[in-house]
Amino acid sequence: MKALFASLVAAVIAANALPAAAADAAAANKLLKANDCTKCHAVDKDKKGPSYKKVAAKYKGKPDAEEKLVKHLTDNPMVKLDDGTEEEHKAFKGTPAEMQKVILFILAQ
Repeated sequence: MKALFASLVAAVIAANALPAAAADAAAANKLLKANDCTKCHAVDKDKKGPSYKKVAAKYKGKPDAEEKLVKHLTDNPMVKLDDGTEEEHKAFKGTPAEMQKVILFILAQ
């Protein structure tokens, strides 16, 4: 089911790719807060997890960036926190279009 959802999100992103500047920041921020992403991430500063600017820099110029972020946001991977501990990353709860909005926002940083 997760693989199907991830494939669907990747297809939506590929079919509807928008310029990074067109990402709807207000809606993306609302979704990030609703999914508790802002507990560990911020746009320009590290918290428990990397800033969105660091994430965007990591994936800049990589053609599979969206696909990798979809996988990360749907597969509950173990992530290493800045204090050296590890925990399971929470899965994004929302529609494929909402996930696309969040991913485009992150990559636009």
